[in-house]
Amino acid sequence: MAFSMAADVASRPSLRAQVERALSAAIVSGQLAPGELLTVPTLAVKFEVSATPVREALLDLAHRGLVEPVRNKGFRVTEVSDAELESLAKIRLLLEPPSMRDLAPKFDLAREAEMRELADRITQGAKDVDLKLYLEADVEFHSRLTSMLGNAMLTQLVDDLRTRARLSNLQRMAESGHLDASAAEHHELVDALVAHDMDLAEEIMRRHVGHTVGIWAGRDETK
Repeated sequence: MAFSMAADVASRPSLRAQVERALSAAIVSGQLAPGELLTVPTLAVKFEVSATPVREALLDLAHRGLVEPVRNKGFRVTEVSDAELESLAKIRLLLEPPSMRDLAPKFDLAREAEMRELADRITQGAKDVDLKLYLEADVEFHSRLTSMLGNAMLTQLVDDLRTRARLSNLQRMAESGHLDASAAEHHELVDALVAHDMDLAEEIMRRHVGHTVGIWAGRDETK
């Protein structure tokens, strides 16, 4: 396993949530590959925490479909097929672009600074090839925007759908510089929201979601 964060996890509250977040980011980014077996004792040592928060985090990840239990062994990272990825993208396209269109005319300009700061963190993560920073800021960015619509169920659903889509090509994108263009779309989206431009906000979000079955999946979007 190429990911690391023991001291970072141990220093914060809610160990279960922190372990889950770290593992989720590693799985979504492809650092933990499909089929890889995760065991509670090994992860407890790696994170420098007790077995309990690790076990609970893995059970939460299993509920979200990111891992599956393997009897008497541990948990195996699940794989998302091309068909599943396409299905996830289609559902997201039904939810996220229209949501940003709805948000644009009512976007609170007092929230611009916090969204700019998150967009900056995403851009920095892409620049530094820091996938942990990129993914954590990306998740927070989209979750906050969706929550501004005041529909908790929508926010939860979008968060879940975004997590289930794997970005196995993320490392290669970052190293090639292609991740920078995707990161820049977050600032573009904030620009559109600040301008209360409904059409542009929807178009940017539609393009952004499209990357999950395009460049983020290792496919050429120009064809």
